[in-house]
Amino acid sequence: MGIIEQMATIALAAVTNFITRWLPFHLFTQRKTKQDEVAPFIKGLGEFLPPAIMTMLVVYCYRNVNLTNLSASLPELLAGLITVAVHLWQRKMFLSLALGTLSYILLVNFVF
Repeated sequence: MGIIEQMATIALAAVTNFITRWLPFHLFTQRKTKQDEVAPFIKGLGEFLPPAIMTMLVVYCYRNVNLTNLSASLPELLAGLITVAVHLWQRKMFLSLALGTLSYILLVNFVF
């Protein structure tokens, strides 16, 4: 691939990325006031989707846990408990997810 094709590919990716970020705000904002207000439908999605996505993430993470053989599933369960404990302690989603992920990686690689 030559330099022209590379530049065209990068430009196309940049334009596509910009459009996908800009289009929802353009389509779903109300123009009644000077300040752009988000449509009630999108506000409803903003309230509903984060807990739904977190629930799907938990189900996905624990789908292979074998409750009959807890020793094989101990890293997942301990990392989950650490994630919940850190979240209840600090109430910061990023911190709890990062420490839970780090604890899982450390448990799998160095303990079990």
